[in-house]
Amino acid sequence: MSIHSFETAGMEHCPFMPVFGPPALSIERGSGTEVWDTSGRRYLDFLSGIAVTSLGHANPVVADAICRQASTLLHVSNFFTNPQATDAAIKINELLEQATGHAGQLFFTNSGAESNECALKLARKWGGRGRHAVVSAFGSFHGRTLATLAATGQPAKHEPFAPMPEGFKHVAWGDLDAMRSSVDGSVAAVIIEAIQGEGGVNPAPDGYLQGVRELCTDVGALMIVDEIQTGFARTGHWFGFEIDGVSPDVVTMAKAMGNGMPIGACWARKDVAAVFQPGDHGSTYSGTALATAAVSAVIDEMRRIDAPRLAVDKGARLTELLLRLPQVESVRGAGLILGAQLVAGIDAPQVYRTLIERGLICNAVNSSTLRFLPPLTVSDDELVEATDLLAIVLQEASS
Repeated sequence: MSIHSFETAGMEHCPFMPVFGPPALSIERGSGTEVWDTSGRRYLDFLSGIAVTSLGHANPVVADAICRQASTLLHVSNFFTNPQATDAAIKINELLEQATGHAGQLFFTNSGAESNECALKLARKWGGRGRHAVVSAFGSFHGRTLATLAATGQPAKHEPFAPMPEGFKHVAWGDLDAMRSSVDGSVAAVIIEAIQGEGGVNPAPDGYLQGVRELCTDVGALMIVDEIQTGFARTGHWFGFEIDGVSPDVVTMAKAMGNGMPIGACWARKDVAAVFQPGDHGSTYSGTALATAAVSAVIDEMRRIDAPRLAVDKGARLTELLLRLPQVESVRGAGLILGAQLVAGIDAPQVYRTLIERGLICNAVNSSTLRFLPPLTVSDDELVEATDLLAIVLQEASS
């Protein structure tokens, strides 16, 4: 199946619900930064499944861990634990204790939205009855379940599913005065991103996360940092909040922690996690052996290759190459989560579509910004190849 084949055939022939639109490609296999569609055509993947395959496709270390675990034990119920889940939880707790200065506990989930659902429930129980409001920023993205969609600061996404669950407030991104006016004694938590990925690759302004931290401390609200897209070395730090040196109370994660295995987690300081009691939350596949074996392999491999350093070095190189292009006005982000702001008059979605046709996968997060999330293991030759192709497409788009 080749590019746009479902679109050509019509959605009535597509076996999937139409929530993503017609699939642009049917990808059959991958290796590192490269993927091939079912017709055998090669592409450079500078999206990584939206910041998921940070160690590259078919990473041999992760693949070996999954294969070995698949022939040993896949799953047991939550009446029990397993060595893989315990090992992965200890490793994540070590990373977050080092990053926050606090010991914590976590709950494994299957996705980022479920991680945020867990955090929102935890915040409501922490706050108690009458103190359940959650504040987030416009432009944010926290998931597509009803609660996480309500927390997402994109009203257009709310409209088809109104009425939204109550208790969610949104304020202007980066505006501490707006945040200050909304965070009061009725607020259980603020949920915030270090970099708004879906919102346009918008890093938090200098001092913003520190200001949010201080506000939460002053009123006794939890600071939840959504690290689903930025976590696990993507920004040049293990977690994006480390850029600003803050210590959140709750951290949510997913995506890169499994390098393609569906898994997420919600971590909280021990005193916060302690408000949950048996029966308060759960998930059939929480901490399943197969997925957590992948998590341990990912962390071990990221440590071995010093993934945060790779993100810094490769991100600086990609930024340099992008800024050489006259049609790129600026580049924002951190590490290898980068948004290229195009000059006025160039339509980013059209550029994105043309790039796919020419063999480069990225995406347009708005009408003027292309988002680049290549694997942290991307080579310099691949960075040059991708930006050379981008230069040709942008030149055509501006002529």
